[in-house]
Amino acid sequence: MTLDVLCVGETMAVVTPAKAQPLSEADECLLGYGGAEANVAAHLAEFGYRAGWASRLGQDPFGDRIMEGLAARGVDVSLVTRDSTAPTGVYFKDPDLGHGARTLYYRAGSAASAMAPEDSGAWPLEQTGWIHTSGINAALSASCSALTEHLLTHARATGYKVSFDVNYRPALWGVGAAGPRLLELAASATVVLVGLDEAETLWGCTTAEQVSALLPGPRHLVIKDSAAEAVEFVRDQNGEERAFRVPAHRVDVVEPVGAGDAFAAGYLAGLLRGDQPADRLALGHSFAAWTLGTRADFRPGHGTRPRSYATR
Repeated sequence: MTLDVLCVGETMAVVTPAKAQPLSEADECLLGYGGAEANVAAHLAEFGYRAGWASRLGQDPFGDRIMEGLAARGVDVSLVTRDSTAPTGVYFKDPDLGHGARTLYYRAGSAASAMAPEDSGAWPLEQTGWIHTSGINAALSASCSALTEHLLTHARATGYKVSFDVNYRPALWGVGAAGPRLLELAASATVVLVGLDEAETLWGCTTAEQVSALLPGPRHLVIKDSAAEAVEFVRDQNGEERAFRVPAHRVDVVEPVGAGDAFAAGYLAGLLRGDQPADRLALGHSFAAWTLGTRADFRPGHGTRPRSYATR
């Protein structure tokens, strides 16, 4: 098996109101699925890359839905392990109706949280050019954190490249634990993507230049400053650094969830095909802008659509 990109991390079932109303008032909801790394894989597959996703899912209907949905979008799911002893995680979206959107996670003890370095022994790392993962995976459990570190360490010996999206989730761990661990993992990656707001929370950085000084190792460092701009620092083999800045698109935001994953996928798609820095940043902005303007995580026309069901 040969893959252009293998994305590693948890994907969960997603429940969200069918109408623009709070969860507490909804009589009808949509059932879908979502996860940072699988979102990236689906976007890359849509863009024409051979994208795979590796993880663990419960042996349950939620797991079936995720497998079928991602496969229909062109993602290779043959490396997913089904676990009969642990459930697929679930999260709920409470829409932004003026009070701010909320995401409610029910993932403790999920099948994905049991991922460990040993899992990667069955993955075709030698035939895979790129691994993509995130700080969410590192936060799920000690074994998941060890897996993330293993992938980064193994990359140097095997030759594949690793992109690491910091993706700090306060609901999973506090700054005291997350800050140093995410910095340690990011320092070993080929590509690092981080929001400037995340960098300020985790490391006290208030400018892209401060993040660059803190993370001099990655060949490509991308700092996303929300609706303002994205900055990429490119380092060559001689240690020379160049910075490229591209303003974000102006978008009427419907829902922000999933925009960061879309940006990562657009940026990586451009990087993998050899685009210039400004062009790949612009492609990331374009992917993110589409996602910001809809409640969906993916473009229509691929795979199955979410099904509605009545709450009880």
